[in-house]
Amino acid sequence: MHIEKLVSMANDIADFFNAESDKEIAAEGVKKHILRSWDPRMKKAIIQHFQANGEGLSPLAAKAVKKLVEMA
Repeated sequence: MHIEKLVSMANDIADFFNAESDKEIAAEGVKKHILRSWDPRMKKAIIQHFQANGEGLSPLAAKAVKKLVEMA
Protein backbone atom coordinates (compact mmCIF):
# COMPACT_ATOMS: atom_id res chain seq x y z
CA MET A 1 0.00 0.00 0.00
CA HIS A 2 1.32 3.44 -0.88
CA ILE A 3 2.16 5.73 2.02
CA GLU A 4 -0.07 8.47 0.58
CA LYS A 5 -3.07 6.17 1.07
CA LEU A 6 -2.04 5.35 4.65
CA VAL A 7 -1.59 9.06 5.43
CA SER A 8 -5.03 9.75 3.98
CA MET A 9 -6.56 6.94 6.03
CA ALA A 10 -4.88 8.15 9.24
CA ASN A 11 -6.10 11.68 8.58
CA ASP A 12 -9.65 10.43 7.95
CA ILE A 13 -9.62 8.58 11.27
CA ALA A 14 -8.24 11.69 12.98
CA ASP A 15 -11.00 13.81 11.39
CA PHE A 16 -13.58 11.53 13.00
CA PHE A 17 -12.00 11.79 16.46
CA ASN A 18 -11.28 15.52 16.10
CA ALA A 19 -14.76 16.30 17.44
CA GLU A 20 -13.42 15.32 20.88
CA SER A 21 -12.36 18.52 22.63
CA ASP A 22 -9.64 16.76 24.65
CA LYS A 23 -6.99 16.07 22.02
CA GLU A 24 -5.21 13.52 24.24
CA ILE A 25 -8.39 11.44 24.30
CA ALA A 26 -8.84 12.00 20.57
CA ALA A 27 -5.27 10.87 19.81
CA GLU A 28 -5.75 7.81 21.99
CA GLY A 29 -8.90 6.98 20.00
CA VAL A 30 -7.01 7.26 16.71
CA LYS A 31 -4.18 5.12 18.09
CA LYS A 32 -6.57 2.42 19.30
CA HIS A 33 -8.39 2.38 15.96
CA ILE A 34 -5.11 1.91 14.09
CA LEU A 35 -4.01 -0.84 16.50
CA ARG A 36 -7.33 -2.63 16.13
CA SER A 37 -7.94 -2.21 12.41
CA TRP A 38 -4.62 -1.97 10.57
CA ASP A 39 -2.44 -4.93 9.75
CA PRO A 40 1.15 -4.91 11.05
CA ARG A 41 2.64 -3.86 7.69
CA MET A 42 0.40 -0.80 7.57
CA LYS A 43 1.30 0.16 11.15
CA LYS A 44 5.00 -0.29 10.45
CA ALA A 45 4.77 1.86 7.31
CA ILE A 46 2.95 4.77 8.98
CA ILE A 47 5.39 4.69 11.91
CA GLN A 48 8.37 4.75 9.53
CA HIS A 49 6.78 7.63 7.62
CA PHE A 50 6.21 9.56 10.86
CA GLN A 51 9.79 8.98 11.95
CA ALA A 52 11.12 10.08 8.55
CA ASN A 53 9.17 13.33 8.29
CA GLY A 54 5.47 12.69 8.81
CA GLU A 55 4.65 14.73 5.71
CA GLY A 56 0.92 15.07 5.16
CA LEU A 57 -0.20 13.82 8.56
CA SER A 58 -2.63 16.10 10.33
CA PRO A 59 -1.55 17.23 13.80
CA LEU A 60 -3.95 14.78 15.48
CA ALA A 61 -2.91 11.87 13.25
CA ALA A 62 0.75 12.66 13.95
CA LYS A 63 0.06 12.77 17.69
CA ALA A 64 -1.60 9.35 17.48
CA VAL A 65 1.26 7.82 15.47
CA LYS A 66 3.71 9.28 17.99
CA LYS A 67 1.80 7.35 20.66
CA LEU A 68 2.29 4.18 18.58
CA VAL A 69 6.03 4.89 18.46
CA GLU A 70 6.15 5.38 22.22
CA MET A 71 4.52 1.98 22.75
CA ALA A 72 7.37 0.16 21.02
